[in-house]
Amino acid sequence: MIEMTLDIAQRAAQRALEKGREIGARMSVAVVDESGRTVLMLRSDGASFMGIESSRAKAVTAANFRRSTRELTETAQKNNLFWQAAPIVTRGELMNSEGGVPIKRGDRVIGAIGCGGGQSAQDHECAAAGAEAVYAAE
Repeated sequence: MIEMTLDIAQRAAQRALEKGREIGARMSVAVVDESGRTVLMLRSDGASFMGIESSRAKAVTAANFRRSTRELTETAQKNNLFWQAAPIVTRGELMNSEGGVPIKRGDRVIGAIGCGGGQSAQDHECAAAGAEAVYAAE
């Protein structure tokens, strides 16, 4: 059963954009359900044209692997061949770059949020803030 709603996606995305403004990064944000299907995409004024696509790929990756892309980048060296091939095989659907964080309800992943437009650490910080806004509201 799909538990990700537009309301949850909006809460997460709005908080991520707010965090971007706080830290001076023009963010693009994508929220996907647990299957990686797009629920919502938003872009702050002046954000990079590539940010929306990269934010979606980060969200899809976090939803698929059920963990943050930050964690995945830390283990990527062990699976270097996989991460070289994955974006090609999935036609850009996966991206091993910081900025994707699962959104959970209890212990279940119900989707993920991806952010792009800042430096890697900024992208992760904004995505984490968006995911935490969902946790805090429940």
